[in-house]
Amino acid sequence: MEELDARLKALREETHPPEQATGATREAMSGLNTAFRIGTELVAALIVGVGAGYLLDQWLGTAPWLLITFFFLGAGAGILNVYRAASGIGTMSGLPRKNGDEPGDDGKRDPGDGMPHKKGE
Repeated sequence: MEELDARLKALREETHPPEQATGATREAMSGLNTAFRIGTELVAALIVGVGAGYLLDQWLGTAPWLLITFFFLGAGAGILNVYRAASGIGTMSGLPRKNGDEPGDDGKRDPGDGMPHKKGE
């Protein structure tokens, strides 16, 4: 059993080397990941917009008007995605209520939120 444990430990170390990154390196990688995400979302929105405009132009014979229109729509969507990613919108686990309050701010629950209510409420 000890031999099997030693072999498993050696295999784990071989396939998953221990992390040697410091906290500062992890933070830098997190920032780099965010930068790549933002750049990818912007480029992807532009590609989808231009692609849709081009295909519609070819199908309807309206070149280049739909291509230009969808380019600007794709650019707007990409900029909106960049804004959302940079401000942290869409990364929260829950959405705020319509009046802007976060769930649970007043200690009360809304009917239908799946949480039991206190007696007398």
